[in-house]
Order: sequence, then structure tokens, then C-alpha cells
Amino acid sequence: MNHMRAFSNRLATAINVYERIMNHAKQMLSIGFGIFTLLAPPFAYSDEPMQEHTRVPGVIIDYIPAATQQYIGCPSLVIMEDGSYAASHSFFGLGSTNDVSVVFSSHDKGATWEKLTELKGQWWSTLFLYQNGLYIMGVDKEYGRAVIRKSLDGGKSWTNPVDEKSGLLISQGEYHCAPVPVVEYEGRIWRAMEERNPPEGWPDNLVSFVMSAPLGSDLLDARNWRASNRLRFDKAVWPGIGWLEGNIVIAPDGSIKNILRVHGEADEKAAVADVSPDGATVSFEPASGFVDFPGGSKKFTIRWDSTAKAYYTLSNYIPENHKGGRPDTIRNTLALASSPNLRDWSVRSIILYVPDVLKSGFQYIDWQVEGKNIIFVSRTAYDDGVGGAHNFHDANYFTFHRIPDFRNRTLQDPMLE
Repeated sequence: MNHMRAFSNRLATAINVYERIMNHAKQMLSIGFGIFTLLAPPFAYSDEPMQEHTRVPGVIIDYIPAATQQYIGCPSLVIMEDGSYAASHSFFGLGSTNDVSVVFSSHDKGATWEKLTELKGQWWSTLFLYQNGLYIMGVDKEYGRAVIRKSLDGGKSWTNPVDEKSGLLISQGEYHCAPVPVVEYEGRIWRAMEERNPPEGWPDNLVSFVMSAPLGSDLLDARNWRASNRLRFDKAVWPGIGWLEGNIVIAPDGSIKNILRVHGEADEKAAVADVSPDGATVSFEPASGFVDFPGGSKKFTIRWDSTAKAYYTLSNYIPENHKGGRPDTIRNTLALASSPNLRDWSVRSIILYVPDVLKSGFQYIDWQVEGKNIIFVSRTAYDDGVGGAHNFHDANYFTFHRIPDFRNRTLQDPMLE
């Protein structure tokens, strides 16, 4: 015993009270004195693991422990017209229903975030602005129907896609997508999608296509949307196993491209597919359509920067010391890369890095240019003091970051904190 003190009650029953420092959270101290037993409950001292978030890079928007078997997916980010930010992510995993997204907002440049709403029946989704509203477009569940919703109050309340006039865009079939760019060009608004057909064999069963609608039209009305033909990956002939998560990008010659992640087991590639100006036809020329792309086996977002006259991406580039394994599983490095023409890509700067590849990752980045800076959100798998993420893929954090003066960054610049 560490200390002893005398005690007596009004009945003059004398006992000694002992105090002891507990060494383990599950330790119970029992001391008998005739008819009295003192029990020391195991709440004062503990050596059990405690959550630790201070080392996580960036600003934590949301967190969910791996023990819940729910994981954070599909980050998306927009800058609202008033300068505030809106961000969203979905939940996936055995503990999830695989059909829920949540929306957050920040009114202090990302320093703090407020949860606005939870959307049941919205998944794998992109936030974007159109005319007078904020929209979110994706599917209603894992491999579900294509849907879109609209908010007129910054993301607090949303329309409900119950039929073809209120946001149910494609009701037949099974669909896949991610938070990829929504682009306005040549009088139409564009987005890439995939259809799952047949329902097994991922990812070569994901068939690429493009959806578009006339500018000025009601995006909640399915009749205003045009879907292109479906384009299937030929894994018997082409390098890789399948493609997915395409980016609509306007090429230097004014043509429309869909640049897709190529899932493979060797060098990282992206596939550049051609889209007709009316959105009716997509095609692919394998002899010239595959390009070397840093991080091309993982999801990426490409955007054009009119100031630098260059295309940029934030992707999971693989440094030399991490090469040799399956490239789609290496997500511990986030790099800023650029290209003048969508074909020749170079890594400009390492933005985030952690040596661990098994349980760490900065992935599915969505980003926007804000003046001289890039702001982005990440599906982040990182140590939380209680075992960390389930693995590199099954993220436990949703984080916000800012890259200052991104156009002038080099490989010599320090990483973000």
C-alpha cells in the first residue's frame, strides 16, 4: 500500500483506509476488515491505448475508428460563391450500409468544419456548382442507380431523387463512379461514369461511358441527360486489367477526353479516351491512348490551371524505394504532378509522405485552385493511437489541406504538416 489514513464513523467503528496507485486499468483492489470490504474501481489510472490525433497531417474534418468497420471514402470539395467550402465523403465497409454520404462546410478557410447533413441513398459522389445551386451526383448505393441532388442553401437540405423528374437519372443497371471532375464545355455539362456489366470480375467488368446535359437545362430531369455508348477494357490485349474513375478534361486542341485510371500490376498508366462533341460517342485508340502517369493505378483528379497554362493532378506517385509491389496498393506518397499536354507528366513536388505502406495512405484526393494555392481533401489512413486504420485502403480520417504557392513548388520544398 502506498498510503494509510485513519477513519472512524459516528458509531466509533474504527478502520484504516488505504490508498494505492493502480498499475493497470483492469486491476481491482479489495481489502477486507471484518464486515467491511473496500473496493477500488478501475477508473482512475489506465495504461490502455488512447486516441491520438495531433500527428495527423492537415485539418481533421471527420474521423471514425477502424473498430467500427466503417471507413471513409469518396472525398469531394467545392469552393462556394461566397468563398466558403463544402466537402463530402461516403462510408463503406462491413459496418456500413454502403449508401450514405455526409456533407460538411467551413466558413473560415478550412480551419474548422461543421457537419451539415447526412444523405441516405447517395454514394461515390461528386459535389459541384451549377447555376444557382450546389449539386451532388453519383449513385444511390454500391453499384446502384445513377442519381443527382440539388441544394439551394449551401448543402443543408437537398432534393430527393424519387423519379426521373427529381434526380433519378438511370434506373436500370448497376453503376460505378467516384468524385471526379464535372466540366462545363461547348454548351454542355460533362461527367464520366462506369457501368458494372457483368456483376463480377472487378475491374475489367467496369465499362466506361460519359454523361452530359445542355447548359441551362434542369439537371434533375433525366430526359436532359445523354449517355454515350459503353467502352469495354480489353484485358486480353491491352496493358492492365481494367479502367475506372475517368476524368473529363478538355485537351489543348479543344477536343474532349476521358482520362481513366488503369488498374494494373506493372508500370502505372492512364488511358486517354476520345469523346465526341455531342457526347454521344466515346472511343479509344490503344496504340496511342495509354500514357505514363504517376499514380495512374489509383484514383486521381486532373484540372486545368489557366494561370500556369498547365494540367495538374494530385496522385499517389510511387518513389523508387517503394517500387516492386502491386502499384495500386502503394498510397503513402502524395505528389503534385503537371503536364502541358495531358501526355507528358512530371512530378513537381512531394506533398505528403509516411514510410508505412501497409496502414497509411493519402488517397482519392479532390482539389481546387484558390488563388496561388491548392486546397484539397483526402481519404486518409493514418495512425490514431488505437491501432490506426484497418489498412492503407480503409481510411479512418477525412482531412483538409492547403498547398501554398503551388505553381512554384519543387522537389526541394518541405512537405505539408
